[in-house]
Amino acid sequence: MEHTRSFNDSNNSLSSQRSLASVPSLNSHSHFFNASTTSYTCLATLKPHTSSYTSSLTLAGKFLYAGSSDREIRSWNHTIFLSPQDQQNTNIVTAGKGAVKSIVVHSDKLFTAHQDHKIRVWRITTLEHDHQKYTRVATLPTLGDRVTKIFIPKNHVQIRRHKKCTWVHHVDTVSSLALSHEGKLLYSVSWDRTIKVWRTKDFACLESVSNAHDDAINAVAVSYDGHVYTGSTDKRIRVWRKREGEKKHSLVDTLEKHNSGINALALSSDGCVLYSGACDRSILVSEKGENGNLVVVGALRGHTKSILCLAVVSDLVCSGSEDKTVRIWRGIQKEYSCLAVLEGHRSPIKSLTATVDPTDHPSQPSFLVYSGSLDSDVKAWQVFVPLLST
Repeated sequence: MEHTRSFNDSNNSLSSQRSLASVPSLNSHSHFFNASTTSYTCLATLKPHTSSYTSSLTLAGKFLYAGSSDREIRSWNHTIFLSPQDQQNTNIVTAGKGAVKSIVVHSDKLFTAHQDHKIRVWRITTLEHDHQKYTRVATLPTLGDRVTKIFIPKNHVQIRRHKKCTWVHHVDTVSSLALSHEGKLLYSVSWDRTIKVWRTKDFACLESVSNAHDDAINAVAVSYDGHVYTGSTDKRIRVWRKREGEKKHSLVDTLEKHNSGINALALSSDGCVLYSGACDRSILVSEKGENGNLVVVGALRGHTKSILCLAVVSDLVCSGSEDKTVRIWRGIQKEYSCLAVLEGHRSPIKSLTATVDPTDHPSQPSFLVYSGSLDSDVKAWQVFVPLLST
């Protein structure tokens, strides 16, 4: 166990200047949050990648999956904190070229998004002693998709002045993945400004929304009711929906409240609140209204540099920033407080994931937060959250 610290937001000023003057701050010192301080412990510093940094993190069951900036995908049992020697013996596979930008897990399938414009699908087989075997079952778009589209001219799209390809291809980095609620559909977004929809049963590409944004798309999130949210370098969040009886998704709303590029999106546990993090150092909190339209209720401020990643667990929002810190926020009745600032990384935080601590702490809720940084470390944090005062 490396260190334990406490942070009481009432004794720490939020020093970053307001970058969105038109959006009110939701930072609160309400009686809801003053029962006690929040304590946190850095349980371990993992070094999954020796010559690169962790570009993506996700949790599925008892396994933590990490993608690196140099092709590696690694997993280990996150309920057991491994010695440095054991970390080198974790499950590992390499694929493609460049960074693994996003990872999602559905049933026994692992979907990975890559800088080389591809999505790869792996079958996970769990062996004895928590060893996992990855078997690649597909690279998207599949050969079948490519062959059936290539001979029909209407399936070709212009990607550069003298080059065309079929619409099933991403032609730039695949930046983010998200699954539909029931897991039947996989959504991918790319720096090529497109959204693609894939069927997880047979990996067919069902749809491509071209020019979905005016610049690179960095993030995607999908709500329980099928609304798809995308965030882009063009400063916009767009909301997409496939209406009943229609075959394709259409644009239903555009939110233009950030004043710089959007890097991360996350939905609340009930899917009713969207959190967006951007280079303007603010996290916008938007509630979903009728027809899925978003209404901005305020901003969370405290980071001094760009917000690069977000994660939601229970009623907590975790944000990772270029300022090398992770902040833990809690919102009750539209009032939010920064419960903790996790410090210890030496470089910007690029990836986050979080879960409820499986260890039973009846007197105080506990959560596990994992942060990946450009310093090549993944830190495992245990965060104890005070009970709400009434």
